[in-house]
Formats: sequence, C-alpha cells, structure tokens
Amino acid sequence: MHILNLVTNPNAQFFQQQVTALERRGITGETLAVPGERLTTDTGTSSRSIVDYLRFYPRVLRESRGSYDLVHANYGLTAPAALAQPRRPVVLSLWGSDLFGEFGWLSRWCAKRADAVIVMTDEMAEELDTPTTVIPHGIDLNLFRPIPQDAARELVGWRDDAAHVLFPYSKQRPVKDYPRAESVVSGVRERRDADVVLQTLHDVPHARMPLYMNAADALLLTSKHEGSPNAVKEAMACNLPVVSTDVGDVGDRLALVSHSFVCRTDDALIDALCDVLEQDDRSGARRHVEDIGVDRMSKRIGSVYASVSR
Repeated sequence: MHILNLVTNPNAQFFQQQVTALERRGITGETLAVPGERLTTDTGTSSRSIVDYLRFYPRVLRESRGSYDLVHANYGLTAPAALAQPRRPVVLSLWGSDLFGEFGWLSRWCAKRADAVIVMTDEMAEELDTPTTVIPHGIDLNLFRPIPQDAARELVGWRDDAAHVLFPYSKQRPVKDYPRAESVVSGVRERRDADVVLQTLHDVPHARMPLYMNAADALLLTSKHEGSPNAVKEAMACNLPVVSTDVGDVGDRLALVSHSFVCRTDDALIDALCDVLEQDDRSGARRHVEDIGVDRMSKRIGSVYASVSR
C-alpha cells in the first residue's frame, strides 16, 4: 500500500514514529507539508496563514495524481485540501487542538466528509457526529523505560540537591500554558522548605527525552486542551509521576496510577505536586501503557487504510 500524507509539521516526533512503524508493515508513502511559517494569532493559537493553505491545495491536487491508494490528512487543517482532490479516499486523523481549538468547526465539517476518521480519545469521538476509530499515538517502549534517577541526572547535568519538575514543552506554545506551570511551581516553593526547579525542554533530541524523564521527580502538564498527549504516556513508561490538568485522555490514563494526579484548579495542582515531591517515589505506571506501543498503533492504522482502499 502507498499513501500520501498531508501534515502541518512533518518533524513532529509522533508523526515520524507513525510513518516509520507503518513502513515496517510495508505501508509506504510520501509526505506533503503545508508551506509557510507558524504564526501566533490573537487567540493564542499557532497557525499558518490562509494564503499558505490556499497554496497547499494545488500541490496536493498535483501529487494526488500519483499511484497512491489513499490520502491521509494528519491534523484537521490539512483536511480541506485532502477532500478537494477527487481521486483518492481520505482518512482524517484529528489530534486534539484541531477539534477543541478555534478551528474545531472546520474539523467537524471535514470529518463528516472523510472516508474514515481517526481520533486520539473517546472524548474526541463523542464530539463528532460521524463514525470514528480511536487510536492514540503510540510510544516507543524500548526507548522510554525506567533507568536509575542518579545516573539520569548525571547524564543531563541536573543537581542532586533539588527537586526537578519537568515541563516537557517550549515556553512559547500558548496551548501548553507555561505561565500556569510557573505559577504552580511558585506555589509549591512557598509551601516546601526545599529547592524546586522547573525544567523546560525545547529542541531536545527525542532519543534523549527518556533521560530527562528519569532524572525528573514529576512531570507537570498545564495544557489548556490536548488529545492524547505523548508526554504523559512516555512519562508513564518511565514510571515518572504526572500532575496534570484535566485534558484529553489523561484522566483515563492515570485513573489506576499511584503518585499521579489530574486536577481542575491551581490549588489542586499545587497540592498534588507537593504530595508527589514529598512522597519521593516512582509511579509504577509502565504496566498501564504496554498496550499502546507504536507497533500496535501502526497495525490498527493499517486496518483503517485497508477498510477505505478496497
């Protein structure tokens, strides 16, 4: 099978993992990315301009004339170009912000017209008036695994005499709400007679991320909305405790996990993070993510492809 992938960010690690895992199953493809630079809008979301998406359509139309079995629109804003080409079936994957953000109306409209729709969570499926398949982004369980914390801290250069809270995103991504993370950690510092460091990561090679997760004492997620955040699942695979806002499927993921909390208010986030740091223990969550490896994900995506390309 040969597919045409449409994507806003071809460098997204979970997308690259998806492509590689599908290739191992003999599903090959080409990738077209929306041209232009990401812009910050007045509403705090990141997007390209309308002109960029208009420029994208002729490229998709030309490329779809090739020997493809289907077009896979990865992210809702790529779906209009996918649906406008008349030759190939369309699979639409929604990632979270494309459904719950300002352009959710467009994702809903496109979902009704796609041949198949993949979403990350049951919550996302309930938002759509069309059949969907729930397939969370998979994680590399061989890469993300527990290692001794002292060894990890030495490798990343973190002090041993402080508690380290990991915010695994760029400060510049509005949807991740770094200011809220700062406020929460500031509240924790006021309550604890100990040094608490908020560690942020940006442009860190994916292969080194497990070192930071094993070096940290907790992962803090303060996102405004998510689908099925890989950072949480990767932290779970490393047995790193998670403190998170109630977004996406995080509540379901952490329901049976010790030393991890899902919270709705800043005070609750502060209480939970204080509790995690005082317990100073790992979460034991790895066993709860062993069913969402990248190979299982690719098998299920392959089944969706087969259902529309017959």
